[in-house]
Amino acid sequence: MKILDRYLVTEYLRNLLFITASFLCLFLIIDFFEKIRMFLSNRATIVQMGSYFLFRMPMIISQILPAAVLVASLVTCGTLSKHSEITAMKANGISLYRIALPILVIASLISALVFFLGEWITPHTNDRAEHIRLIEVQKQQSMGSFKQDQIWYRGQKGIYNFRFFDARTNTLQGITIHYLDRQMNLTGRLDAERGEWKQGSWLFHNILIARFESGQFPVLTKLKQQVIDLPESPADFKVVQKDVEVMGYFELKRYIEKLQSEGYDASRYIVDLHGKTAFPWVSIILAVIGVSFSLRSERSGGVAQGIGAGLIIGFSYWLVYAFGMSLGRSGILTPIVAAWFANIVFTVAAMILIPRIRT
Repeated sequence: MKILDRYLVTEYLRNLLFITASFLCLFLIIDFFEKIRMFLSNRATIVQMGSYFLFRMPMIISQILPAAVLVASLVTCGTLSKHSEITAMKANGISLYRIALPILVIASLISALVFFLGEWITPHTNDRAEHIRLIEVQKQQSMGSFKQDQIWYRGQKGIYNFRFFDARTNTLQGITIHYLDRQMNLTGRLDAERGEWKQGSWLFHNILIARFESGQFPVLTKLKQQVIDLPESPADFKVVQKDVEVMGYFELKRYIEKLQSEGYDASRYIVDLHGKTAFPWVSIILAVIGVSFSLRSERSGGVAQGIGAGLIIGFSYWLVYAFGMSLGRSGILTPIVAAWFANIVFTVAAMILIPRIRT
């Protein structure tokens, strides 16, 4: 590695680590004050609170790293330009594209790190953080589990099995309920295509009920729809349902394949699946924008301007990204276009800025 590369890498990493730590502290402070009432009302211990935020940190880091890459690029290049170091490098025959190369290499490594965190680290740490919040602090009982891409729940009426539960619409798909007596003997079975939570009760559709009596064949009953008496509400199943955030790419992919093989609509999950591959690339895109924006003139930039521009650009990306994902989940855009919509928009912006660099 050349002396110039070592100098640029050192300056950039110093800014990146400081900005990442600052964003992390800010995020944790905001999250702490949002959760403090919940912790205090449930008399959570310091160890429980500390453990919760510790397990939340990998997800927070993976979310703030692209913004930190952007701000670090703006601050580093802006400061070099303001102190005439860029001019000195150019006087020695070094192009601005060559100057930016170490920053873009680091941004590429950050993209790989974000994907690594999302695939192998954050699913486990998020799951553990939610267990601390729901089970240990709020004392909710976990009566079920998410196994083999299905929900198994030990309810008051028996054992429930659901293909999946949509927490946003409070609907169940692929329902099977095994009714048991006090001696754990099977007394009946209910199968339903789907169920929805309406006015405080469960309305099931396309129902088949089998009642078992000793020494006799089961009595079958078919119903188009009917309100089923289940003591559990959607809040009980939310404790068990595995959120997309706690699934890695490959686990979510297997879950989607299973839903599709059983004839269920998995469009919303497909959008999230593509989002898991699209989001890590934003570090490289924002790094290009940051370098191009800060080197557009000889003496532009500075710390304050870099941070201000970084916050505006980063916030704009999150707005466009959320907008694209919402269009995909609602079916207006195809899943892959929705997930990559923000990356496409900001890649176009980067291509517009690059020719304006004064090489």
